[in-house]
Amino acid sequence: MRAPIWLLLLLTVASSACAPAVDLTKGLQVVDASTGLIDVGIVNGQNKLVPSITFKLKNLSDQKLIALQVNAAFRRVDSAKEEWGSGYVIVAQSEGLAPGATSKAFTIQSTLGYTGLEPRAEMLKNPHFVDSKVELAAKYGSVQWTRVGDYPVERRLLTP
Repeated sequence: MRAPIWLLLLLTVASSACAPAVDLTKGLQVVDASTGLIDVGIVNGQNKLVPSITFKLKNLSDQKLIALQVNAAFRRVDSAKEEWGSGYVIVAQSEGLAPGATSKAFTIQSTLGYTGLEPRAEMLKNPHFVDSKVELAAKYGSVQWTRVGDYPVERRLLTP
């Protein structure tokens, strides 16, 4: 007889709750991070570029990281306290990220960005263009969100 899904989920969460907590500032490493602006096409008759980050995560701890999630908060550098856009990915679910393992690459892009009538490459040279940065925060299981990296968004075009 098959166990209900909710029972399996409950057992997974319960077993991860018994494991010692991992300090993600030391137990998780962002690797192969790259940033830039992705061309998301034409929106309302204008070219649109949005900031983006692609990264992998490496588990440096001796614990499997169950239900590992990452949130990216994009901010313009001229108003660093205001969130300009955000994105979220689930890195590992019940299978977890094993000790010493590195995840596949994930890309998170902002929902907000720049629009203009000029060609995309020219948009990056516009005097009104403001650089941005991205802050990555991670959590696993019931552990609180922990900042794991801050990256300037490179002023370069990326292909989606």
